[in-house]
Amino acid sequence: MILLKQPRMQQPMTDKNNLNKYHMKIKHIVLSASILVSVSAMAQKDELKALKKIYDKDTPSTNDLALYKDNVTKLEALPLDEGQKIYLKYYKCVVPQIELASLGRPPQPADLQKLFTISAINEMADGYTAVLDYEKKTGKNVFTDDINSDITTMVPMMFSTAVEFGNAKRYKEASALMYAIYRFDSKDQDRLYYAASYAVNAEEYDKALDYYSQLKKLNYTGEGTLYWATNKASGAEENFPTPAQRELYIKAGSHEKPRDEKLESKRGEIYKNIALILVQQGKTEEAKAAISDARKSNPKDNTLVLTEMDLYLKIKDYPEYTRLVNEALVNNPTNVDLIYNLGVINAESGKLEDALKLYKKALELDPNYFNANLNLAELMLRADEKFVTEMNKLGTSEKDNKRYEVIKAEREKNFKAALPYLEKAIEIKGDDEAAKKTLLSVYNALEMTDKAKALKAKK
Repeated sequence: MILLKQPRMQQPMTDKNNLNKYHMKIKHIVLSASILVSVSAMAQKDELKALKKIYDKDTPSTNDLALYKDNVTKLEALPLDEGQKIYLKYYKCVVPQIELASLGRPPQPADLQKLFTISAINEMADGYTAVLDYEKKTGKNVFTDDINSDITTMVPMMFSTAVEFGNAKRYKEASALMYAIYRFDSKDQDRLYYAASYAVNAEEYDKALDYYSQLKKLNYTGEGTLYWATNKASGAEENFPTPAQRELYIKAGSHEKPRDEKLESKRGEIYKNIALILVQQGKTEEAKAAISDARKSNPKDNTLVLTEMDLYLKIKDYPEYTRLVNEALVNNPTNVDLIYNLGVINAESGKLEDALKLYKKALELDPNYFNANLNLAELMLRADEKFVTEMNKLGTSEKDNKRYEVIKAEREKNFKAALPYLEKAIEIKGDDEAAKKTLLSVYNALEMTDKAKALKAKK
């Protein structure tokens, strides 16, 4: 049998010199690491100082700009403590301002559009918020005053730009910019509401739902008062933040005709839009739950009843819609819109007599209600199909001829009964093609040639 050679066991290190060498090696590694950390920290300080120096310049050069960007890039690759990370974030987010200042000339609209993109503005909002929170926590004030000054200067201009985008139907940009502005100062929740509204117009429903959900969580209502006065020089009405400030301008003689405008609650609209977006996404049960929860949380908010009604109308749950309308009419029996809508539902459900009564009731409350006039006339004219069908079935016998004359008289009577409502509809809204087409048919049926010609000639 061949015996395997046993390995020789290592003896514990007991040699004093070897032990000292071992400790010296460890010490050397630790010392080297600490030197590296120290060098890195010095580099960080140097680069941060360089950034601050360029930041403080009113007109940095193009070389300054290049050095500034280079230092930002270098610092991003180094280990930083909390404060350094936050200040680096700030230095990075203000690159567009440094670049603008380095142009050496007044900025042009194209410069602003190129540098202050939606992405850049959002990055600024992140950086500004981080610094403000950090300096509030630590009691420092390195950039807080600068940031507050920037926000005061920039936000009104950005707000105006967002409104201009909206007026130009560039809703996607208007929404994105308005939301970015909101992030500069989240206390101004109106901006979040505008961002949501623009998102709906842009058909960005996921974003709209997100913004509306934030407003719901914040319990935003949008209620308030606008304080207006007319500028004597321009003749235009201008809005003031407080009645006291408005009074100063009136006393100075530059403004006149003060008036207050009450802003109603937007809560119902917000919940309605949340529900409608959920319905559009196929989340009907979530939509119902959202409205139900809203009503439980805000039982005195009558707008939410209307919102719930709109939801059930949207999903064509007519029995539930009718129940809610009748519930709302208990508190508001003269609400002409509710009465008219109930008429529409009855008409669609085949309850024509009930619909007729409801349309007439709506017109008793508001004779100038265009849709009620038009729908009432069209409902009455539905009988014409029955008259024409019977007339076409009649023969040429004496009995049939007599019946023909009876039906013809009833038909003319029906036309004449519907005529005033159609003429009223055209009086209210003369450019409505559906109303004009229907009225023209009635004029022709009644052989009112002159009136038919006049209506055709009317543009």
